[in-house]
Amino acid sequence: MAKKKIAVVGMGYVGIPAAVLLANAGYDVTGIQRRSKRSGWKIDWLNQGRCPIGGDEPELPEMLQSVVKARKFRVTDDYSAIQDVDIILIDVQTPTDENHVPQYESLREVAHQIGRLLRPGQIVIIESTVAPGTTEYLVKPILEQESGLRAGLPDGFGLCFSYERVMVGRLIHNIREYPKIVGGIDEETTRQSVEVYRSIVKGGVHGTDPMTAEVSKTVENAYRDVQIAFANEVALLCESLGVDVYDVRKFVNGLPNDPSAPHANPVRNMHFPGAGVGGHCLPKDTWLLMHGFNEYAKYKAGETHRIQYPSSLLIDARILNDWMPVHMVDLLESALKEAKKELKGAMIGVLGYAFLENSDDPRNSPTVPLLKELEKRGSRYVVHDPYLRETEEGYLIESDLDKVLKGCDAVVLMTKHNEYKSIGPDRLDNLLKTMVIIDGRNLFEPEKFIAAGFIFKGVGKGNINKL
Repeated sequence: MAKKKIAVVGMGYVGIPAAVLLANAGYDVTGIQRRSKRSGWKIDWLNQGRCPIGGDEPELPEMLQSVVKARKFRVTDDYSAIQDVDIILIDVQTPTDENHVPQYESLREVAHQIGRLLRPGQIVIIESTVAPGTTEYLVKPILEQESGLRAGLPDGFGLCFSYERVMVGRLIHNIREYPKIVGGIDEETTRQSVEVYRSIVKGGVHGTDPMTAEVSKTVENAYRDVQIAFANEVALLCESLGVDVYDVRKFVNGLPNDPSAPHANPVRNMHFPGAGVGGHCLPKDTWLLMHGFNEYAKYKAGETHRIQYPSSLLIDARILNDWMPVHMVDLLESALKEAKKELKGAMIGVLGYAFLENSDDPRNSPTVPLLKELEKRGSRYVVHDPYLRETEEGYLIESDLDKVLKGCDAVVLMTKHNEYKSIGPDRLDNLLKTMVIIDGRNLFEPEKFIAAGFIFKGVGKGNINKL
């Protein structure tokens, strides 16, 4: 039997590796990408077999070249291509605004475009992260209205939510190796979708309903966000108590994995603290989860039966993680005072704009709130990143590290790029005007810098003055 034809809408960090893996598995895959001023260039690049995702991304560039050469993958801006396919994946961005409300303009636009072209038997799979309830209460009505069909196979169209678990630097690996959760609106939709994903996923494919899949995705990231917030709060306590959070973490995580007592296993896995949390998912998925609860729980439980509780651990964790870049500026201001220098008017060298080391992904970078806080307190800054040159927020990124650091009153590390590992006291001594360094990612060795006369501060480093 001939393999299904697939369309993937949205050529970003999820859509590209998903499309390439499916094409590599033998499917005929068409990518659909808006030819916008910001990202329309991807169409030509991808059709030439050039990978638009920068940084260190194992396997993806080579696999992309292979499937383009084999004519198994091509990209267009013409939605009419979906008329000839069996399955349509939606991989568009779903950000939240300053009030933490999901912005579904792209998702709605794509749903309207697809709905006008849908025919019976096709399956639409949403891979974009959304608030629980979005598949059923937002996307489904649009598709039904535009197509004139009912959701559900075999007579109508299939609809499914199946979330991604990608991480920049591990895009191919994560899709291929991690379990895939497939939430279909009916058994046949789930069955067919599971069958397709099993051809590219080694970690197992599990069927469920859309709401369960949506909740699972947002909880998965909220869980990690809470863990990071726990580490960040412990780091703040350690700073105040004069100890090193990394010593504490080492001892806490030293408890063994003891399978002889599963109900009381002592193993711990405390996360790393840091200068802030970024990326497309973690900063917003807690808000998506809570939005789903606030908007759609009433449809499931009824307004009078929706559980109300006194406080939210999830929201408090999100607020603390958002605050960490402000704490970095607090550390900076404190260090400059020790150097008899005011933060207002000082020139600060900021190292790293991408949210993740050795990547070019700037989405929800904690460097942005750091820069805004520096502006608020009247200081100047210059930003360096080896993988980025410009940003949507309008910040200029310099590529010459020594040029950035020369004449600065302090250096603040926000991203743990490999390039920064070579920075030592001698190099900075020859460049900085004031010998102040703030380490937000535990990259540098405080002893070396303090011995060289630097004022050094870092997240969770409460004992460095005792060295």
